[in-house]
Amino acid sequence: GGAIYDMAVYPINAMRYATGLEPIALTASHETQRPDLFLNGAPEITYFDLEFPNGIKAKGRVTYADNVNFLKVDCADGNYELAPFQSYNGVSGSTSDGKYLKPCDCNQQAIQMDDDALAILNDKPMIAPGIEGLRDIQIVEAALASGRNEGERIVLKQY
Repeated sequence: GGAIYDMAVYPINAMRYATGLEPIALTASHETQRPDLFLNGAPEITYFDLEFPNGIKAKGRVTYADNVNFLKVDCADGNYELAPFQSYNGVSGSTSDGKYLKPCDCNQQAIQMDDDALAILNDKPMIAPGIEGLRDIQIVEAALASGRNEGERIVLKQY
């Protein structure tokens, strides 16, 4: 699967979270700039476009070819950007009205694992239930298939 399998769940989940919606369709394309490193045919780069209800669109790229690590979200009254978008040391960013979004001074993985354990012990919902990961992987699989089929538009199942 290459970069799409390795990293795409992060921007896909962010797109779902930022819109508060589930994508209804997608198209994708794959590229390999260094075939000598990707002998098994795994794509080095995947570009993907998600379509959401109400005409909302999101563009993503995952790559081993470049150091890309940002998320930009355009909203009705401005925008925000996270850079780095993915980091074990926390994410940071800014908003179009000049606010700085500082990284959490915490261990995000520990917070989630503690929450998972407490949710199980107390029979309560988790911060990040497994269904979220499953949905991200279903979208990754569709993007992988779209790219292998010359950018075929794939309508996603709604759950």
